[in-house]
Amino acid sequence: MRHRQRRIALLAVPALVAGVLVSTGPAGAEPAGPRATAGSGYSQLENLTQAHHVDIKLAGADMLDKVVAAGFDIEHGLKRVPDGIEGEVMVTADELTRLKSMGVQLLDDNARFKWSEKADGGLKGPAGPKAKPPAPGGPNAQPPATDPALETVRIARADWFTTKGQGFLYVEARTTEGQQASPIVGMQLENNSGKGTPFEFARTMSRFVDSGQYMFHRNLFKLDARPSEIRVTSSTGGVTTGVVSDWLENAPSPLTEKPGYQSDFVDGYRHPQQLFARAKEIAQQYPGIAEIVYLPNQTNGYQRKAQATIGGTGQSAVVVTTAAWGHEGGNDVTVEFVNRDGANLPLAVEVTGKAVRVLLAKDASGALASTAAQVAEALRTQSQGLIDRSHPYRTNAGTGIVVPTTGPVALTDSLDEKRVGAPEGEVPRGPVTIPVLRIGKHRDGKKPGVLIQAQDHAREWVPATTSLESAERLVNNYKSDKETKNIVDNTDVFFILSNNPDGANYSFYNFASQRKNMTNHCADTAADPANRNSWGVDLNRNYRVGSAQDGYSGGSSVCTSGTYQGPEKLSEPESKNIVWLVEKYKNIKFMMSVHSNGGQLFWQPGAYVADGRITTPRPPLGDEAFYWQSASRILGQVKAHRETVVTPENVGGSSDVLYSSAGNVREDLYHNYGIYAFGWEVGGSIYNPATGNWQGGSFQPVWEGNPELVSGHAETMEYANGIMEMFRVAADWGKDKKKPTSELVPGNGKYSGPVNVRFETSEPATIYYTTDGSRPTLESPRYAATEFREPGQVFHLTETTTFNWFSVDSAGNIEKNYDPTKNDKRNNYRTATIKIEPKK
Repeated sequence: MRHRQRRIALLAVPALVAGVLVSTGPAGAEPAGPRATAGSGYSQLENLTQAHHVDIKLAGADMLDKVVAAGFDIEHGLKRVPDGIEGEVMVTADELTRLKSMGVQLLDDNARFKWSEKADGGLKGPAGPKAKPPAPGGPNAQPPATDPALETVRIARADWFTTKGQGFLYVEARTTEGQQASPIVGMQLENNSGKGTPFEFARTMSRFVDSGQYMFHRNLFKLDARPSEIRVTSSTGGVTTGVVSDWLENAPSPLTEKPGYQSDFVDGYRHPQQLFARAKEIAQQYPGIAEIVYLPNQTNGYQRKAQATIGGTGQSAVVVTTAAWGHEGGNDVTVEFVNRDGANLPLAVEVTGKAVRVLLAKDASGALASTAAQVAEALRTQSQGLIDRSHPYRTNAGTGIVVPTTGPVALTDSLDEKRVGAPEGEVPRGPVTIPVLRIGKHRDGKKPGVLIQAQDHAREWVPATTSLESAERLVNNYKSDKETKNIVDNTDVFFILSNNPDGANYSFYNFASQRKNMTNHCADTAADPANRNSWGVDLNRNYRVGSAQDGYSGGSSVCTSGTYQGPEKLSEPESKNIVWLVEKYKNIKFMMSVHSNGGQLFWQPGAYVADGRITTPRPPLGDEAFYWQSASRILGQVKAHRETVVTPENVGGSSDVLYSSAGNVREDLYHNYGIYAFGWEVGGSIYNPATGNWQGGSFQPVWEGNPELVSGHAETMEYANGIMEMFRVAADWGKDKKKPTSELVPGNGKYSGPVNVRFETSEPATIYYTTDGSRPTLESPRYAATEFREPGQVFHLTETTTFNWFSVDSAGNIEKNYDPTKNDKRNNYRTATIKIEPKK
């Protein structure tokens, strides 16, 4: 496990943590079906075979797993709501019936969850005691003498942001009684309208539960005036106040606003051949700062065996698959079931060139006598190697008598069946070697590396153009822009413009909604050609940490599921390549896996065991603070383009803000290699001031759509701003030699009664501490969060206690040059004694 000595826990700066889909297809994409609603539209849908978009609600992660495992494609565009998960699915009438039988709730447009726009008066009845006004410097400036464990209400976040002329307040709060089911504990939120104004606008907060576990209460709503404080009260009388922080306000201007800065290089979507060709051109054009690294494991290729299902789908049906790939001769194979005159004739197979004739058996009366199972066996064993797989249809036993075909049936890989709007030209068949575009002036492993991985999921076209745009900005502005030169001189960037070229080609040319790669791991029960759009492995479920094989939620063992994890961990060449890359280039310290279209930025934990909602290990509080600090910088640059705001509810651990995704790449790189690994869902909801609502995006938005709303072009430009800022985060990290400082608040002194103390640091850093008089080491306890998405814990001291500690920042700088690995005589760690001497 690499550089775990560096990536010890990081202590959060208080300011960082305490304050801190309906889609339309692109031109040429699969045509979107009509939308059905839970009213009359559903009765109409019952009579249609056409697929329809349907809004649905699931009870939680368990139901989501079951629905996805059943083959329904509802990944992404999902939204956590107080009592479950809402999403959208495209279904036929038969599939709609199956969804209903699984307990899925069908929604009218008006039934989808919406944050309340108006104050509703809050909790009814007694609202509990009024809070005392906060002490100068904020509510935590002078910790109360009461045990914080007795406080029932805590504020995790209170964020103010603006977008397109409208102000919003987002609040997360917890009650220690939130898990209580009967009666359910309610929470009330009030805000002031600025310093010196009273608390008012009482509104009821929404209680969020996931997998049966209470998460928090939260609200997002419009405000015209920025509040400075909020007050939260529980229905059982708990009450607390908190200071409101800014979210993405006053971000520095993006590089694109500098005079002479070049941008907007990408003028449309790019399929993998175009992406890889441009990567190689860049390396040739800019040899001083760019090169190509070829990944060692070739993909399994944009290729399929030729197939046919002959004889319908009943007990007489036979599924036939060639041994050769379609483009290597499989598409030339024909199969014919032949009726002969006579009686008592045996089953036989004749092969002439690529033509296979099955001579069906007859009984003593001259009636046909070959079952589907018998014909399948004869094709496997007597076709002279032309047929590789032959079996009854799906779960059928094949007991039906096979009937003759009307002539030879041509087997096909179906890859020549292009979808409407597919690009011109043919796709190269066969395995692909993925090129990595490496950009950096000093590509010797001494500068911090940043891995940008796009298009794990094939249908997500914007991540690829966003990544290419970022690469173009680096090389084209290197000689003319100081900030770009700083990035290229002080980082080592690796671009994988499409990590799933096979699936991406299938999305561009055949089936726009393809998510996975093209590898067919299905057994005979699911290997017929009618399932060809459901084959493949979800590459972001194929890794080793928190995997579905280990019991984590969000991955499937069903080969046709949209989240199929693969037959084993790292079964796919695409995931093996990522591991190879970070093991070969050990300077890679940052990673961004770019997806669409949820509008989130997230990190660890990314998965949990549904029963009890047990997550993979959470990052230490300091790592969490560094993630939040970096996210604020990255998303501030996104906002600067056209005021797109990724809201705080959509930032954090992905299993907290999105859903559990077992076996994802971020967990593997963070826990096994100490890499700060982000996941980014570009796109998502954009506030529309004309309607006063948030408008969702799509996987393949119209390229030149409304530049203020859903537009592939606009998303590419704004999220490229964010990637550029991530490079600056990495460059700053690599040059950081400043040692952190830390304090125990309040510090040394005599106190007449119990005291509450906490740590504060000058930047994201780890605190290791002891209270038994020993010197602190890397094995000592780490300062931790009160609970996930909350500030650091508060120690309630009732007797004299001495703290010894040191801090380490995210770049590995240790406070006061203390060496926790050596027992030297300097002992230059920090120390403070809290003396409790009650008055006599």
